Amino acid sequence: MQLRIRWAAYGVVVGVLVAALAFLSARIISRAASPQRTLDASAVVHEIQRLNELVSVKYTMQKVIGLEEKKVPLGSEKLLLFVQAEVLAGIDLSMLAAGDVKMLPDKRMQIALPPPKIDHIVIDDKETKVWDRQITWWTPWVPFNPDLERQARLAAQDAIEHAAIEMGILDEARRNAEAAIRGLLDTFGIKSVTVGST
Repeated sequence: MQLRIRWAAYGVVVGVLVAALAFLSARIISRAASPQRTLDASAVVHEIQRLNELVSVKYTMQKVIGLEEKKVPLGSEKLLLFVQAEVLAGIDLSMLAAGDVKMLPDKRMQIALPPPKIDHIVIDDKETKVWDRQITWWTPWVPFNPDLERQARLAAQDAIEHAAIEMGILDEARRNAEAAIRGLLDTFGIKSVTVGST
């Protein structure tokens, strides 16, 4: 009776060892069969370019523009325009190339980004209004220039662009891009990312 129990115990031990060997062999085979994802410069560029829509900055700006047009032979026309516009700035990550990414030892990386730029300035027609428009009182016969408002809008676009840059929209766009890229590469195990400019 004791002999049977001993052989049964041996059988259980052998069965456990065989099952463990089979499990380990299956894991080794599956690891060898499934390719490991390697992180090279091209893969990094591809992943970063997918962030392109996420690194933009939008400012809502307001500006008052005054224009004066001298009339011939006498008089002048003045226009005061209140303009509201949205300014969109960002970094065009589609311009990033594999040569802009440098893999360094110890899971470190160096990236050279394109410079930030103003992408769009869109004037809000609903909020943009002519506040005042007048002809010199002593030349009432001089007609209004229908193109003066268009000229004021063009002048407003330039003024709004300069104001947005002075307020730091390009610097903010760059900071947003750097933060998004560092967050992305952190998921790939990159410990340190140095971001420069091209």
